[in-house]
Amino acid sequence: MTSTETVRAGRRTLDIHRPDKAMFPTGGGDREYTKGHLVDYYLAVAPFMLPHLRGRPLMLERHPDGIDGPQFIQKNVPDHYPHWIKRVEVAKEGGTVTHVVCDDTATLAYLAGQACITPHRWSSRLGRLDRPDRLVFDLDPTARDDFGTVREAAHLLGELLSELRLPSALMTTGSRGLHVVVPLGGHHDFAEVRAFARDVADHLAELHPGRLTTSARKKDRGRRLYLDVQRNAYAQTSVAPFAVRAKPGAPVAVPISWAQLDDPQLNARRWTIADALEQANSDPWADLPARGRSLGPARRRLNDLRG
Repeated sequence: MTSTETVRAGRRTLDIHRPDKAMFPTGGGDREYTKGHLVDYYLAVAPFMLPHLRGRPLMLERHPDGIDGPQFIQKNVPDHYPHWIKRVEVAKEGGTVTHVVCDDTATLAYLAGQACITPHRWSSRLGRLDRPDRLVFDLDPTARDDFGTVREAAHLLGELLSELRLPSALMTTGSRGLHVVVPLGGHHDFAEVRAFARDVADHLAELHPGRLTTSARKKDRGRRLYLDVQRNAYAQTSVAPFAVRAKPGAPVAVPISWAQLDDPQLNARRWTIADALEQANSDPWADLPARGRSLGPARRRLNDLRG
């Protein structure tokens, strides 16, 4: 096996140790992918992925022995990480956490070389960590293979957000469901954003009580789809666009257009590291406004709808 491979990442040269290490073993017809494949994918997708990462604290999901081995979640930056990797110290109860911030290709490739399969990002940026610029609805089906309920819920949520005059975008999670993302202008704190998201979800569940629920307890959901808004709290994270998931076959969380929602081939793991770059090149979020919205007018419209 090759013990070290040298790669060029932006202006830096990195040594990737054990690039032949199997991160996604074969099984069930899935292709084997190595650490080298993972690094190569992140190098290729960096131009599309970095705009979604820059300035955001990250939580790193690492699998040193591949997806079949133990995993751990890393928040603090280890002392041995290179000095050129950007960091941010964030206060937490009883102390601080020093997160990685991924602003460049070299950092993204280095993290992949450290067996970080999946970066999860904050919904706020440096300088305004208390003001999220993204609102995320996580559409999580009760059964993994029940993507029809996810598709239906996405349509219903998209229609409601349009009625509230809020732009929204779709992303596969690479796992089970979809994320519906609303760009915000950074005018509200996390408590306000989460409360608004919860009220939207509650209203939608009230309109469709047999199909949707906001109950966090699995035993109370039955076969209804869970409208999860928990990722909108301070210091919570969500999977980054174009991030690989630690699942067989190396599926990728990818932005999709609303037109793709009705593609019969669509499911949460539709794209992998073998073809996610093609989806990135199609610019599926091209119609999403560059500037986010304030929630004030949408809140008033929602209140009118709820009576």
